Amino acid sequence: MLADQTEIYRPRAVSDLGTWAIEPLHFKVYGLLATGKEVTDNMLHTAKQFVGEEVLQRVADMGESNDLGFVIIHPGDIGISIAVHWWAQGSVLCQHIYRKAYGDSAPMDTVSRPVIACVWELALINAEQEAWRSIMMCEAPDRAAYLCARAQFDVA
Repeated sequence: MLADQTEIYRPRAVSDLGTWAIEPLHFKVYGLLATGKEVTDNMLHTAKQFVGEEVLQRVADMGESNDLGFVIIHPGDIGISIAVHWWAQGSVLCQHIYRKAYGDSAPMDTVSRPVIACVWELALINAEQEAWRSIMMCEAPDRAAYLCARAQFDVA
């Protein structure tokens, strides 16, 4: 890999943006901010619209949803990523991503460019899988406790 194709790791702020009930799904919502970036009202609107217009249908088509998940709204250096994750079959994490470079008129094609996540998002995904495993994959799963459990760090 060429040196100009790598990026220097700089921690990014993590914020708790509450929970969303976009029936039948319930999500924890995180902000993940590159230096100098913020989650705007427009980004929140875009994320909710993306869930309503694209994710809900994917969840219904797939079936076997646990109806719980998390959203990462990530204004990065070159654009915004909105990663929507939901749990299915009791132990499977599913994902649909919206990615759009700043200034572009349309989002990127995430089917032909199958991104999983960036290194910062992976930290949140790992925290969420640990919460899922400990709270939901046990004798007495607790949906409310899962929705209250948050990543225990302020930067990723």
